[in-house]
Amino acid sequence: MDSDVGDDRVVGVGPHPQPWPTDKRFDPDLLAAGDTRNVIDEYRYWTREAIVEDLDTRRHSFHIAIENWQHDFNIGTVVRNANAFLAHTVHIIGKRRWNRRGAMVTDRYQHIEHHESIAEFVVFSATVNLKLIGIDIIEGSKALEGSALPSNAVLVFGQEGPGLSPEMIDACSEVYEITQFGSTRSINVGVASGIAMHTWIQQHS
Repeated sequence: MDSDVGDDRVVGVGPHPQPWPTDKRFDPDLLAAGDTRNVIDEYRYWTREAIVEDLDTRRHSFHIAIENWQHDFNIGTVVRNANAFLAHTVHIIGKRRWNRRGAMVTDRYQHIEHHESIAEFVVFSATVNLKLIGIDIIEGSKALEGSALPSNAVLVFGQEGPGLSPEMIDACSEVYEITQFGSTRSINVGVASGIAMHTWIQQHS
């Protein structure tokens, strides 16, 4: 049994009343002890494997990629957003290790792949017909609002601070920026990823 509680709130349900369901999707340990994981009610008492299998039947076609050259602490939030919007896969480029705390255990239900280099990731993307779409504020970037994102997009995010690397920018077919109206030059990459994913959802789901 695994607990997905990521904060101090009491979440979930207690032990399942008898008689217990016999469907193989249900976890006997969770039925006996209760389910305090941060999952929707539909998945209460299900095994993690059963949840992933069900999610795989309806994942969206867009992917997410984020560069991780400096051990970016925002990756956890990006992964959590990817789970919320049911992205197909999250691709981490650069360092393999990343801070999972911000993911709030959602990485257990989200497909995550690692690529050691941008070149490796670009080859992979071409093989599976993914179109690289950068999200960053750079010279020549277009407004995300009103843009037409491809259904086979992989939305690419850079490090907090430096943004997308020059090599990744060259690999992207388009780079879009999120229009802002205040004094700050940029927004947190975790926030930006959620906005970009929801933009794709509005157009394709």
